[in-house]
Amino acid sequence: MSYIDGFVLAVATADRQAFIDYARQFDPVFIEYGATRVVECWGDDVPDGKLTDFRRSVQATAEEAVVFSWIEWPDKATRDAGMKKMMEDPRMDPATPGNPSMPFDGKRMIFGGFAPVFELGD
Repeated sequence: MSYIDGFVLAVATADRQAFIDYARQFDPVFIEYGATRVVECWGDDVPDGKLTDFRRSVQATAEEAVVFSWIEWPDKATRDAGMKKMMEDPRMDPATPGNPSMPFDGKRMIFGGFAPVFELGD
């Protein structure tokens, strides 16, 4: 089985294309460092919950959409090595001249690594 990094974040609806452009620039670096797949999903049907929900989890405002993303890795060791390389790569540093800033508030991003326990389908 693979290893999955999952992400939930809020992005201003006005910045949808900026987010897509950002993902197109940076997501290939994950592949370069061993990821097998990166998926970025723009919230389309994200209902309010009674106790909690995706919007509240990232403190999304009425002007923001929820983005749900994941990165698939062949295993945790590849992920750990790949993420270490990503953190050291100047292409990922918004302080590096020429790099765009993140089109979202990284402080409100929720993320984590997950070991699959069951898979069905392709």
